[in-house]
Amino acid sequence: MNSPIYITEIKQIIISARNKAHTAINSAMVEAYWLIGKRIVEEEQNGKQRAEYGKEVIKTLSEELQSEFGQGFAERCLREYRQFYLNFMDFEFGAHCAPNLTWSHYRLIMRLTDKNAVKYYLTEASENNWSVRTLDRNISTLYYQRLLSSQNKDIIVAEMKEKTADFQDKLEFIKNPAVLEFLGLPNNSGYIEAELEKAIIDHIQQFLLELGKGFAFVSRQQLIKTETAEFYIDLVFYNFILKCFVLIELKTNKITHQDIGQLDMYVRMFDDMKKREGDNPTIGILLCTETDKTIARYSVLNENKQLFAAKYMPYLPTEDELITEIERQKEILKIQFNNDKDTSGNL
Repeated sequence: MNSPIYITEIKQIIISARNKAHTAINSAMVEAYWLIGKRIVEEEQNGKQRAEYGKEVIKTLSEELQSEFGQGFAERCLREYRQFYLNFMDFEFGAHCAPNLTWSHYRLIMRLTDKNAVKYYLTEASENNWSVRTLDRNISTLYYQRLLSSQNKDIIVAEMKEKTADFQDKLEFIKNPAVLEFLGLPNNSGYIEAELEKAIIDHIQQFLLELGKGFAFVSRQQLIKTETAEFYIDLVFYNFILKCFVLIELKTNKITHQDIGQLDMYVRMFDDMKKREGDNPTIGILLCTETDKTIARYSVLNENKQLFAAKYMPYLPTEDELITEIERQKEILKIQFNNDKDTSGNL
């Protein structure tokens, strides 16, 4: 039975209002993060010793903002806002800001180094209303590059649409914990991503140090630079038995081809910039925590795989051991969250 016309019209009013609210929040978040990044860069440029002064600016700012506005302004987040501004310095929020793209869309696109790919994904995601999951899949499967090299683009486009048909979630944006925090609203979606990330990094750091197999802590959020970009590695160790650096990157969403390639790049950069005479090749560990699946992968450059298997593994935790430790920490965090919720009386 068809609904009366007035009910259909009222539903359309609600949908239209939600779309307007969605667009307004998107624009406000993206503009705020760009302006924050711009202000950080301007403040850094006033410093006499750029690198050290820059680190101090972000640390001081983070401490001040987190106390009032929450985890969305942790040091890592502020570095992302800074990089967002540097990547899009010519951004104009009237003409060129796509209001239907969320901060999560921009975070994915920021990882790309090919400027043509950046422009393509910005345009296509905006014009075709791609969800974050659709954009993520298309970047991960090299959709743009496959289109460029294909003589029959219609087949690739049809396959993409079929594979991403069930990805659209109209409430995807507003359920994002980062959005709720930005708006100053309570987050009842479990433990937020920033808390999970910090807890796991803390735990993995302690786990490796207590392993008793030569690990020495070097740095968290270790900065390494190229001529055009800055990168921060989650955890850096030096193993004095193996005589090599061990890099650890944590992802709280699924691992993509870009994540694997990025860690390989970190390994090469560390070999070029940090490895000393007599050191063995650097190795990387990529950890991924999804809602229902945890993954651990070693990143070993092809030319070092024989050395890794023969000499490294007796002194390194297996991938299964790393997965077990992450799952243990996730379970602890869930219990803590539920206890806090029960104590506060929230349902």
